[in-house]
Amino acid sequence: MGTMKQLRLPVACALALMTVAPVEAQVQEIVLHKFILGTGVNAGAGVTLAPDGIYGIATGGGTGNAGVVYKWDTAYYYRVLHNFAGADGAYPGGGVIVDSGNLYGTTEQGGTLGYGVVYKLSAANYTVLYNFTGTDGGEPYTGVIRDSAGNLYGTTSMGGTGGYGVVYKLDAAGNYTVLHNFAEGADGGHPSSGVVRDSATGNLYGTTFDSAGNNGGGVVYKLDAEDNYTVLYRFPKGAIPIGVILAPDGLYGILGDGGAALFGELYKLDASGLYTVLHGFTGGADGGAPNLVIRDSAGNLYGTTGGGGGPMGEGVVYKLDSAGNYTVLYTFTGGADGAQPSAVSRTPAGNLVGTTYSGVNVGEGVMFELTGVQ
Repeated sequence: MGTMKQLRLPVACALALMTVAPVEAQVQEIVLHKFILGTGVNAGAGVTLAPDGIYGIATGGGTGNAGVVYKWDTAYYYRVLHNFAGADGAYPGGGVIVDSGNLYGTTEQGGTLGYGVVYKLSAANYTVLYNFTGTDGGEPYTGVIRDSAGNLYGTTSMGGTGGYGVVYKLDAAGNYTVLHNFAEGADGGHPSSGVVRDSATGNLYGTTFDSAGNNGGGVVYKLDAEDNYTVLYRFPKGAIPIGVILAPDGLYGILGDGGAALFGELYKLDASGLYTVLHGFTGGADGGAPNLVIRDSAGNLYGTTGGGGGPMGEGVVYKLDSAGNYTVLYTFTGGADGAQPSAVSRTPAGNLVGTTYSGVNVGEGVMFELTGVQ
């Protein structure tokens, strides 16, 4: 994937400024945008930061009521870049990536046969790069990544030869290749995340929801450059892994549910296969049902939870520093500040930017920025 510069967001543009007694008292939330039905709702996939603004998707709303791709630019203006209508895809998932001025993403449904699409959005045109057929994969819940040669990689949650999902590659010339068909046996099934790629080796890493029909209890896997598939770690029944990130010292990932503390956990898996629980979520003040994390160059992790936190369980933003100290940065109230946050992105200044799935009304969340994060 090409280099993406991050945007320093101006705080003066905020629609609202709210502080609700986070553990780090200097942290403040700025609401940048409130999502409404006509221009996109259910914005639960996070955002991508670029030099010219913030890009993201909403899985519902828009003129076709099938979701939108949007931009919030440096002039503080929210604009719908594309309204999905069905034939061109419906219900985008996993956010977008930005590369050389173009956006790339997927939709869960729609397209020629209704199994979803991979798309490209430029300043001038929207293009369907691939229509899933079901036999080659279908219902991609997550987005894509892109390598330096312009190849796209991703997963589908369903379809393939066994119906349990695939890992795929779409090259720069538009040629589609299934790299792995899941069988829901020892290899897992129904991938629960997209993939991350090691640019040095070409290895892909990801997670599955299922393993051997366990209804949860998936795996962490590696798919090398020769398409050899290896299970790196197998979770017990009831655990729900939702993806990994790649760091110099191993993989970091999240269980969205399950784990020793029952409400999910943050873990590290090193090159030797050693699994370490970094934080077990209790569903209380520390949050519960966590989303995927991000990591800074100092080794600090930042993430969100879709539940727990305050009395109504509207979620939190947290930090786990490189020494293992866990801090709640912000607790959502479910009012104008939003509820059920997605994963966050980090600006060069250290601020955190994300979206919430809900707010005062279900689905009508907000785009927010947290300032004062230490």
